[in-house]
Amino acid sequence: MVIHGHPGPHPTPQPTPPQAVTARSPLAAVERLTGVDAPGQWTAYLVGLGHGGTHWIMGTIYIILPFVGRELGLSYAEIGAIFTAMNASSFVVNLAGGPIVDITGRRIVILALALGFCALALLTIGTAPSVMGLLIGVMLIGGANNIWHPAAFSFLAGRYPNNRGFAMSVHGLGANTGEALAPVCAGTLITWLSWRDAAMINALPMFIVAAVIFIVLGRTERKTESKEKIGIDLAGYFQGMRAMVRQRAILGLCLMGGFRSMTQNGLLIFLPLYLADVIGFAPFVMGLVLAGMQVGGIISGPIAGTWSDKIGRRPIVLAGLSASTLVIVALTLIRNEAMFVGGVALLGFVLYAVRPVVHSWMMDLAPPDMSGSATSLMFGTQGLFKLVIPVAGGFIADTWGLSAVFYMLAVTMLMANLVVATLPKEH
Repeated sequence: MVIHGHPGPHPTPQPTPPQAVTARSPLAAVERLTGVDAPGQWTAYLVGLGHGGTHWIMGTIYIILPFVGRELGLSYAEIGAIFTAMNASSFVVNLAGGPIVDITGRRIVILALALGFCALALLTIGTAPSVMGLLIGVMLIGGANNIWHPAAFSFLAGRYPNNRGFAMSVHGLGANTGEALAPVCAGTLITWLSWRDAAMINALPMFIVAAVIFIVLGRTERKTESKEKIGIDLAGYFQGMRAMVRQRAILGLCLMGGFRSMTQNGLLIFLPLYLADVIGFAPFVMGLVLAGMQVGGIISGPIAGTWSDKIGRRPIVLAGLSASTLVIVALTLIRNEAMFVGGVALLGFVLYAVRPVVHSWMMDLAPPDMSGSATSLMFGTQGLFKLVIPVAGGFIADTWGLSAVFYMLAVTMLMANLVVATLPKEH
């Protein structure tokens, strides 16, 4: 059965692909594997492109981080404190993001605004003369980046009810691609220009992507509004929230996501510092190493997401988290630079394979009209947990060295494993 990406009785017009789909085209191959036809795929790919834009911004931040710290004379703990402020901003925005999405139903408008504000914040960082400007910029990015997810997950879960693993893997594919390309681009620019120039140049294309999302998918949303009721009232929202927080599986999934996000966030902050300050890699080489981790996710995410549509979410999440724990521990023991780079790529493969599957699992459990709030519940928990990692990791790095941070990250990933093992099996 071919899936057009919409569950309701009124199929939503999809963006027209730029060329006819032949039997041997990549789109046709994906259709055979997933059942999602070409127009449905293009919608998912465009949302994935926007998600890639938000992570392009984040990837730029991570690669310029060591150079910002050197110019402003920041310690590891102070750098960690700045990222704690970003995570705090993410947490606060999450409290309102889900309700705004579910009550207004304006998912595409929210997506375009979120990406636009991320780009504006990166421009602010590039022109900031002091730590205060940097702090404001990263807090804007934290907030805008996290309001993206409730809108995107709600949109995709509604369009692809039987192919959520595929849709979420495309969404995650965009994230991995953005974080793979941004460090290479920013690292190359820093080699020839300054980190400020790199930040401002990397911000500009994202304004274009935001405009494309608003124009193309906004037309789809406006046509949907004329046929279907969008959003829910306040009474329905609070009733749905009460039902969700009583589900053990939803709360357990949020807890697991919190521990997993602590690990991922810690890696993204402290791995560039380790590459620059301990191994001594040049900016371009640093970018390649970080890109290698994301390439692992580019390969594994779509495979894991699509496979989870067939065999279930739980076994893939368990396998990915267990493998991630082992690889992080192994990285602390590797002394050969080439093997370390390979280990980072392998870590990306197993770590990012889990992400779209966890998101799909949450959308499976959430009521259809509460998907935005379910996303906020998960990302709010993650944001709360991530408040600890930057400062704790910075303190550990200042006291015992950057290598010791990886032991802490292995422990947080192990905790995620233990939580998943206690979750009820899927129906």
